[in-house]
Amino acid sequence: MAARKGASGDQNVFPISDAVGSPVTANELDRRFRALLEALPTAVYTTDAEGRLTYYNDAAVELWGHRPELGSAWCGSWKLFWPDGTPMAHDRSPMTIALRENRTVRGMEALAERPDGTRVAFIPYPTPLHDEAGQLIGAVNMLVDISERQRAEEQQALLIRELHHRVRNTLATVQAIMGSTARTSDTIEQFKDALIGRIGALAKTHRLLTDEAGAVTFCDILHNELDAFDDGSDNRITLTGPDVPLTAQLAVSLGMAVHELTTNAAKYGSLSAFGGKIDVTWSMTIEATRRRLDFLWIESGGPAVSSPQRQGFGSRLLEAVLPGQIQAAANVEYRPEGLQMRCSVPMPLE
Repeated sequence: MAARKGASGDQNVFPISDAVGSPVTANELDRRFRALLEALPTAVYTTDAEGRLTYYNDAAVELWGHRPELGSAWCGSWKLFWPDGTPMAHDRSPMTIALRENRTVRGMEALAERPDGTRVAFIPYPTPLHDEAGQLIGAVNMLVDISERQRAEEQQALLIRELHHRVRNTLATVQAIMGSTARTSDTIEQFKDALIGRIGALAKTHRLLTDEAGAVTFCDILHNELDAFDDGSDNRITLTGPDVPLTAQLAVSLGMAVHELTTNAAKYGSLSAFGGKIDVTWSMTIEATRRRLDFLWIESGGPAVSSPQRQGFGSRLLEAVLPGQIQAAANVEYRPEGLQMRCSVPMPLE
């Protein structure tokens, strides 16, 4: 098919037609183009060669936080900043560079401050516009909001730091468990059994933290250790207290403490005898500048109890390690009717 001359007189230019073949006028083309820009979920605006606004869509208004007057503003952003928060000079802005140097600008990021003081991170894509003679007549800019991406990246970095912190703490805890277990074990077999039990308790607490996405309560820690001994008869295990969410560090430390209390009760205390009982009550004290978890562990119905001849890992954990790890104050009493422990744990302020 031979090419026809277009309105400009150039060869090989075909008039734009609609679906039925009728030529589309310049006004109709402009209307469709603006409708397309309005439908975009991304902020788009245009300027003339001097940088004055000639058009913007509603997405740009949402990003800027206001509706600037056409022709009276260089760009719609109230104020511009570099990603580190330092002010961006007017002659360094991406659109300025695009118009001054007559080139596209890519690979930059910036912060736009709205009139209300909030800021939004974005990536600009300023591109010069030319007439048929190649003369610069303005520019179009697309502003891609990357606030959600930045928040996701910050959250990911936070989670990675938390993971590194937990790994370091876990390795330190394992090292302490191995050292203390070795000092209080008389045989290799005794060392192996005790170490397996304690490492298993640590793993159970970490699994609980993972399964519950970090939302672990003190009651969860108690159930994690004591449910295996609750036969449902005569209230052998009684747990009474409110929901008290724990941080990861508190969950690990208190999980180890409850494991040692449970293991001791199963070997020598109330859980080693038929009819033995454990009653745990706890409460939360909230004051102006601090919060505190207080709990009481009471054993009864087991064999007669006396103070141990030497301090084992459990005693060291309760009376020395807990104060150092989580600043808890623990008091263990070896009463003839059963072991009792009171513990007061400082809690972070919400």
